Amino acid sequence: MESPATLRGFLGSGKVAPEGIYLRPEGAHFPDRYEILVRSGEGTASFGNLPAEAIRTWAEDEGAGVAARVEDLLVRIAAPRKPFAGLPLDRPVVMGIVNVTPDSFSDGGDFFGPEQAIAHGRELAAEGADILDIGGESTRPGADPVAPEDEIARVVPVVRALAAEGFRVSIDTRRASVMSAALEAGAAILNDVTALEGDAGSLAVAAKSGAPVVLMHMLGEPGTMQRDPRYDDALLDIYDYLARRVAACEAAGIGREKIAVDPGIGFGKTVAHNMRILSRLGVFHGLGCPVLLGTSRKTFIARISRDEAPKDRVSGSLATALSGIAQGVQIVRVHDVAATRQAIAVWQGIAGARL
Repeated sequence: MESPATLRGFLGSGKVAPEGIYLRPEGAHFPDRYEILVRSGEGTASFGNLPAEAIRTWAEDEGAGVAARVEDLLVRIAAPRKPFAGLPLDRPVVMGIVNVTPDSFSDGGDFFGPEQAIAHGRELAAEGADILDIGGESTRPGADPVAPEDEIARVVPVVRALAAEGFRVSIDTRRASVMSAALEAGAAILNDVTALEGDAGSLAVAAKSGAPVVLMHMLGEPGTMQRDPRYDDALLDIYDYLARRVAACEAAGIGREKIAVDPGIGFGKTVAHNMRILSRLGVFHGLGCPVLLGTSRKTFIARISRDEAPKDRVSGSLATALSGIAQGVQIVRVHDVAATRQAIAVWQGIAGARL
């Protein structure tokens, strides 16, 4: 099951387009085994537990284009990630959520006033958050947009106060004007659910600022994204989308080392789509960027469990975070920082005991 001949028998010969090849590491760090996924007009085929050399030999037989694609993926997957926003990625990074909104799906209204939001940010930092992600517009399914000036009024006092206290702050927004105002107030990271294409000015703001960016995939708009979302293959369609957005950022002068990618769990995806993505998150390491995972308290957890309310989905949130970390995800975005830090510490202790 490991030889190039077996791989040729499985995939055929001379039939594979380079852009249709994807690799998923079987282990989280510096793996020596991979699953190869090949997409064609007939759908997606996959073949797992292959050593890198068998894949290389098969790829060389397929021609220069396939060989170059495979080598590029292998190098990007195995390369150590540089620090992101000054944070080393040799341990999981926790991004704590601070929603300065009246209508977010989980905690809307809980921290709507600046004083409450600032206090909550301090609390999350004390619990172990490495990044405080400040958002002033709900992007839950069905949410209505917020005027940029209102969003700025919500987030800037919170960003300014927390940044002045020395906390690393990201701004969760899809608008260039809000990005600019937050950066001026001290934000260090741009986190955009539209991957810097929802506002014509966002890419330029990001490039000029030099700030690290998080590019997330969302299908459509928050108001409509859950109305019958469809993909050819959710996992690979999203990979291709993020690859295009990374390329657009690089063309604008944003280096790959300043880009993190987020597959956007729950943003225009069914439960089946989410499960497909979560089961193979390692594919996204082929982009050569840190991977951020945001599953905290999301609806899919209730749909595969017992229809729990958002604040009762902590256990499911922890399960998905640990599953992602086991697949090499470097950043997790969460509401429940203390619980997440505890779960990670125990998981790392168990993993370390195996070595």
